[in-house]
Amino acid sequence: MKTIGLYGFGRIGRQFTRIALDRGLFVPAAVADIKDINTLAALFSVDTNYGFWKKSVTTNQQSFVFDNNSIQYINSASGIPDWGKLGVELVVDCSGRGTKREGAQAHIDRGAKYVLVSAPSKTLEDCDAVLLKGINLDRFDPTQHFIISMGSCTTNALAAPIKVIREQFGIEYGMFSTVHSYTNSQSLTDQPMSDRRDSWAAAENIIPSSSGAAKALQFIWKDLKVTGKAYRVPTRTGSIAELNLVTTKPCSVEEVNLAFRKAATEGELVGVMDVLEDKWTSARIVGDPHSALIDLLLTAKEGNLLSVASWYDNEWGFSCRLVEVAEFIAKAVEI
Repeated sequence: MKTIGLYGFGRIGRQFTRIALDRGLFVPAAVADIKDINTLAALFSVDTNYGFWKKSVTTNQQSFVFDNNSIQYINSASGIPDWGKLGVELVVDCSGRGTKREGAQAHIDRGAKYVLVSAPSKTLEDCDAVLLKGINLDRFDPTQHFIISMGSCTTNALAAPIKVIREQFGIEYGMFSTVHSYTNSQSLTDQPMSDRRDSWAAAENIIPSSSGAAKALQFIWKDLKVTGKAYRVPTRTGSIAELNLVTTKPCSVEEVNLAFRKAATEGELVGVMDVLEDKWTSARIVGDPHSALIDLLLTAKEGNLLSVASWYDNEWGFSCRLVEVAEFIAKAVEI
């Protein structure tokens, strides 16, 4: 594996780098961001949600040095780096600007061969594929898929239980609600924002919000009839999605939970989905690497309506999948 570049060193970009280095999977060749290198290094070193990175963190004028791994830093305030000159073939875009095709294509125009976007693309036309580990990575075609979306943390948290239920019992239609920790798209204090509801203080309000997960899921399963919404709540990280479905085949709570237990220990979802057998709160899943933790005690059935609950650390779990998908693509194309 040769050259992976990171564009955007925010919440996800920093966790992505921590995980890649801690697991010894790869060292990004370059990181691009618009902020001061020393401030970015300090934020990497000490994270409010995940604590100290216990290895050395230093900088010089042009590089981060993380545990003796030198990573070139490029201030991208004036534009996207010349990835071709840097030898970067896969760019992981964590800037939020790659959700439209022109934003992602800009990396290819600057010499990259592939772009992995850490967010849901606005439309299916804005990417070449939506690929999730444990769900559909086998569909990756390196001759056709150059701009790849990972969806969102909620997409990944819902995709795992949907895959299990869809394969075992079928899905007629459904709805979800995710109770999600606040993010940087919101305001710390009351002030006007582009989305009116986001104008109220994130740490003091329950704020209804939209979710791009439903659209991303339909990119994967075109016949899936599931939609939903989000509620942002005053927690730093850690979220839960409740998925309510009408199944095609009759099923019981016991049968559904048995299917989840089996999928968590056998097959493609191992390491992606796990189950919780005890009573827990969101503190339990902070720092958990799974995309989905199915709370078996919350599985419920009334008539033909099935309800399941999927916990997820919306930062750490998603970043773990992002690292793994980046590694998969790099190996698949022999980067």
